[in-house]
Amino acid sequence: MSIKKGFTVLEVIIVAVFASLLIILFFIQKSNIDAMKRDEDRKIAINAMYYALEESFYKDHGYYPETISEENIKVIDPALWTDPSGLNLGDPLSSYSYEPANCKDGKCKEYILKADLEKEDTYAKYNRN
Repeated sequence: MSIKKGFTVLEVIIVAVFASLLIILFFIQKSNIDAMKRDEDRKIAINAMYYALEESFYKDHGYYPETISEENIKVIDPALWTDPSGLNLGDPLSSYSYEPANCKDGKCKEYILKADLEKEDTYAKYNRN
């Protein structure tokens, strides 16, 4: 009786299916981790804008601006005005938004800063004062 060495077709198919599943799971997890990182970057940017408005702009002026940008809020890194998609705050498709309220002559009493997140609900910060 001769003994044949090697794999059967069934063994090769099982290994291929298993390897394919592992590769698919890897890319799904990588995609989720990348999205969570982008969400974290969005939260960091919104927090930086919030603290710049509260600790710098409001303390200096006593009100909030009608619009915000790197021209009137100079204390944060200019790169933070751009969302992970490459769009600036104020762009209609940007995941960042600034919504002033109770404004008169360009001076506002309230605002909402928002970031649309991929893996969580919208992240929002409201005026403190």
